[in-house]
Amino acid sequence: MSDAMYPPHPIGEPDEEGHSSVDLDSLLASVQPQEDGRPERPEVTPAAIRVDPTAEVLAEAAMKEVDPNVPVTTGRVANIHGPVGIVADNIGRLIFETRKQDILEGEEVERAALLGQPFVRGAWGEAWKDALDPMNSDLLRAPVLIVVAPRAIGSTTFALRLLAEHTADSTVLVKLQADGKSPGRMRLPLERHHAFQLDLKDPETDRVSAEFLTSLTKHAQHLADCASHLVLTVAQELWDAGLVSPPGVQVLRLTEAPDAGRVVSAHLRAGGYPEPAGEIDRSEQALAQLRGLNAVAAVRAVGRIVAVWREHLLDQQTPAMLGSGTIRDAPKTFEERVLGALSDWRESLDGLFGDHITSHGRTGSSLAVEDRYLLLALAVRQSAPVSVVAADARELQLAVESASSDQTTGGAARAAFAARGLRRRIQDVGATVDGRDRVVFDRPAYGRAVLEYVWDNYEVLRVPLLSWLAKLAAKLDPQHPVVETLASLALRHGTREHLNKLAELADPGLLGAILRTAVHDEHVGSLVWATLYQWADTGSNAPTVVSTCRLVLADPEVSPAAAKMAVVRLRRVAQKAADQALRQSVLMAFDELARREVGRARLVAEVETWQQSKGSSRSGTLAFLALMSVESTGLPWLLAVDAPGIDVQQALMELLGSPESAVETIPRITDWIRSCAEDSDSYMQLRDQLLVPLRGHRMFQAGMDLMKALTGSITAQGVDIAEDFYHHLVGAGLQGVFPSGRIVQ
Repeated sequence: MSDAMYPPHPIGEPDEEGHSSVDLDSLLASVQPQEDGRPERPEVTPAAIRVDPTAEVLAEAAMKEVDPNVPVTTGRVANIHGPVGIVADNIGRLIFETRKQDILEGEEVERAALLGQPFVRGAWGEAWKDALDPMNSDLLRAPVLIVVAPRAIGSTTFALRLLAEHTADSTVLVKLQADGKSPGRMRLPLERHHAFQLDLKDPETDRVSAEFLTSLTKHAQHLADCASHLVLTVAQELWDAGLVSPPGVQVLRLTEAPDAGRVVSAHLRAGGYPEPAGEIDRSEQALAQLRGLNAVAAVRAVGRIVAVWREHLLDQQTPAMLGSGTIRDAPKTFEERVLGALSDWRESLDGLFGDHITSHGRTGSSLAVEDRYLLLALAVRQSAPVSVVAADARELQLAVESASSDQTTGGAARAAFAARGLRRRIQDVGATVDGRDRVVFDRPAYGRAVLEYVWDNYEVLRVPLLSWLAKLAAKLDPQHPVVETLASLALRHGTREHLNKLAELADPGLLGAILRTAVHDEHVGSLVWATLYQWADTGSNAPTVVSTCRLVLADPEVSPAAAKMAVVRLRRVAQKAADQALRQSVLMAFDELARREVGRARLVAEVETWQQSKGSSRSGTLAFLALMSVESTGLPWLLAVDAPGIDVQQALMELLGSPESAVETIPRITDWIRSCAEDSDSYMQLRDQLLVPLRGHRMFQAGMDLMKALTGSITAQGVDIAEDFYHHLVGAGLQGVFPSGRIVQ
C-alpha cells in the first residue's frame, strides 16, 4: 500500500532525502464541512473502491471514535460549523499525515523546571500583556505568536516563559530545533495540546518571507483545532519592515532587555548565592557596571561573580602572615574583585592600543606593536613559562605579518629583537615573572576583554588571530581554554563567516572539539547546527561534520533533540559522500552509536525509515551494518526474538546485491556465523536464514565471496562452514562446473 493515503490530492516531488510533501490543506479541504454542515467528499463508485484500496482507509477513518478532548474553536482564528466529530476526525488524519513528513525535531521542556527558573519581566511587561487574550488573561490571544527582537536580549526566555504561564497544565511544551535552508510551514509539527517554540535567528537560513508568513494562517487554524500554540522568535534583522501579520498570527516586538542588575541578582539568589547578590544590590559601582548589559551578557556575568565570590571566600581563609614570616598584602574586597571581573576594560585598552608609543614608566602609555602580540599571548595562556609565552607571541606576529606581506621569519625575528627586553615588556602589559621564570597573568576577565577588544577593533587581525589560535589549540588538550576561545571569537557576531574561515585553518578533529561545545550553547547552538547541515553537502567540510556529531553522540548525557540533530547530519553526509573514506567515517560513527541502547533505537528508526522507502538508502544501509555489529548471546541481535521489526533478509539482499556494499557486509556476516559456531542450533538457524537472501537474484558473486571468507572456519561439531554453505548454495548440477575447491580456497 502506498504511503500516500489520499491519492486524489497533490503530492510534491520527493526531496533530497526521499520525502514527499503532502498538500495538507487540500487534504483537509476535501473533508471540511460545507455550509449545510455536510462534509464535501468526492463521489466514490463501487468500481473505484475495487481499484483504489485507499478508499477502505477513508471509510475506516470515518468510523473512528471522536476524541472528546478536542475543543471547537469559534473565534476569529478558526470558524468551524457542523459536527464536531468530523472536525476532530479530520484533525486526527491531518496530524497523522504531518508526522509522515520531514518535520522539525524538538525537545520537551519541563514546565515545572521552567517556572522554577529566575525570571525578570521588567521591560517586557507591555508586550507580555499584549500577548494575552483580552477576554481571558489566562490564555494567549492567537495560536501563532511571532516575537521580533534584537539578538541577545532574551526573546527565547520570554517565549518559553509565556507558554509556561499561559497554556494549560496538560499542554506539552516543546522547544524545536531549526534545521533547513529556509522557514517552511510544511516542516512545522502538529499535535494536540502542544506548545512549540522555534528560534529563527540564522541570517543565511532563517529570514522570514511574506509567503511563509501568509502560510501560517493555515497552520494557525490547525493549531487552534488542536488546542495548541506556536511561538517563533525572530532576530530583528531577519524581519522585513513591510511584513504584515495575517489572521491567526500575532506579532510582538521586544526592544530592550530587562534590567541587568535585577537579572543578575535573581540568578544569584536562585543559584544559592544570596550573600553576593546582596553585595551587588548595595554596590552602586557594581550596578553601574551592569547597567546596559543585554540579557546574555547579564547571565554570563553571573558566572564571573560566582567565581569571584569563591575566590573571595578562599582568600579570607588565608592567614595574614605567610609561612616565611612575611605579612601578605591586604586582600582585595569582594567589591573590588567584582568590579575587576565586570569591567569591560575598554577605556584602559583604548590607551594601550592608542596611537602613541612612549617609554616605560609613563602613565597612560600605549603598547609597542610587539607588546600587543605579547599581551594577546598572555590573554590566551593566562599562566605559562616565559619561553612559551615568548614563542606564542612570535608565532602570532609571524602569522599577522605573513598574512599582510611577504616578510619572512627572519624579518619578524629582527623586529622582535630590536624591541625592549622580554621581562620589561611582560611587566608593561600587566603581568609578573616569578623566580622560576614563569609568567603569572591571573586576570581571566581582563584577558577575555583583551581578546574581544582586538577582535572587534582590528578587523584585519581576525583571520591571522584564528590561524594562530588554531595552531595553539592543535598542541593542547581539547579541554584547554584556547579551544573555547576559538569558538567564542569565531561565533562572536552570530554569523558563520568566521566559522567557515576556521574550517579552512583547523583540522576536522580540532574543529569538531570546538563545535562540540558550541552546539550546546543556547545563543549560538542553532547557528552551529545549521552550519553543520550545510557543511554536510561539501566534501571538504564533511569530515568536520562527522567529527562533531561523533563527539556529540558520545556524550552519555546528550539530549534527544541534539542526538537527533547529529544523526540527521550524519545521514546527510552519507547521502552526499563521494568517497569511500567518508562513508567509512559515518559507519564508524554509527558503530559507536550501536554500542549503546539508546543509540540502537535511533539506528533502528533509520533502518525502518529506509525500508519503508521514505529515507536515504545510503544512511539506512550504514545503520543496518552498524546494528549487525551489536554483540549478542546466541543468534545475532538483529535476528533475536526481542529484536526490532526490521526485515533482515530484505536488507541483506539489498546489501549483498551491490558489489560496493557487499564488501562491507560479508565480514559482518562472517562474524555472525563464527559467533554462532559453538552452538549447533544457533548455527543452523542462522545459516538457514542467511540462505534465503543468498539464493536471491544477483547473489552468485556474494555467495562465492562469503564462502571464501569462511574458509577454515569450523563449528564445534567439526563441520567445515564454507563447505556447508557450498553444498546448500550450489546445486548438484552446478557443483561439477564450480567445484568447492575453486570457491572456498
